Amino acid sequence: MAPRVRVEGWEALACLRCRTPPARVPGHLVVMEEILAEELDDEEQLMRRHRKEKKELQAKIQGMKNAVPKNDKKRRKQLTEDVAKLEREMEQKHREELEQLKLTFKDSKIDSVAVNVSNLVLDSQPPRISKAQKRREKKAALEKEREERIAEAEIENLSGARHLESEKLAQILAARELEIKHIPSDGHCMYGALEDQLREQDSALTVATLRRQTAEYMQSHSDDFLPFLTNPNTGDMYTPEEFGKYCDDIVNTAAWGGQLELRALSHILKTPIEILQADAPPIIVGEEYPRNPLVLVYLAFLISNWWKTPKAGPVT
Repeated sequence: MAPRVRVEGWEALACLRCRTPPARVPGHLVVMEEILAEELDDEEQLMRRHRKEKKELQAKIQGMKNAVPKNDKKRRKQLTEDVAKLEREMEQKHREELEQLKLTFKDSKIDSVAVNVSNLVLDSQPPRISKAQKRREKKAALEKEREERIAEAEIENLSGARHLESEKLAQILAARELEIKHIPSDGHCMYGALEDQLREQDSALTVATLRRQTAEYMQSHSDDFLPFLTNPNTGDMYTPEEFGKYCDDIVNTAAWGGQLELRALSHILKTPIEILQADAPPIIVGEEYPRNPLVLVYLAFLISNWWKTPKAGPVT
């Protein structure tokens, strides 16, 4: 296939040899042949009008000659001057019209080239990235960075506190014939662990629903929770405004959950919740409810504190 070349905004297929005419490129709004044809049409029309005007002038001159007697030398002399003047005026008029036509086509070509160059510049610009795409890319970059930190921490902890914690938890779970079921560590892991266990009880509660119900319960029972929340900068108990923001974050962010949120959830679900840890006795919240507890595993020695959900089965 012949290569494409671009000449003053037009695109055509250049033949390997100049003996054959270039093939037309389909889909182009304007091609060189059409522009040349348009120029020839306008010029031809102007030339035809000029020829017509010259014929009319010759007919007019002939009429003027017929009106003057041949033996009237004075009027004949004046007639010759008038005819020469008319011919000069028409010749000048036709010359100016031709120059104006050429100038018009020259300006038209320049505008066409400018438009094509402008379009070429616009086409070469990279596509704009939407705000939603930027947010997705930023979120993906943060997630990748977090996973890399976790992987580094796992390597560092093979012989450290993380490894020791895992061994102790394995013994605790083996005694109960349980094993850990991993929940994504995305800030929602505590709620996700509860969602996973509730699903096995045919519950339709989701992470979002559990977060919303937790915040609503804590706000409607603020006296039970507010005394346990302090400002990390001042050490003072949360103000009502700070407590309101704390509850809003439970609903609208991936804020980690802790013992206060588990206390609220045990009342919402009317079910005890047991937390297993490697270096401390199990903690049970909601013991007043006579039901089998939901069981969570709390892992302390990681990049962040993680919650997992144990499941029945052989320990691997």
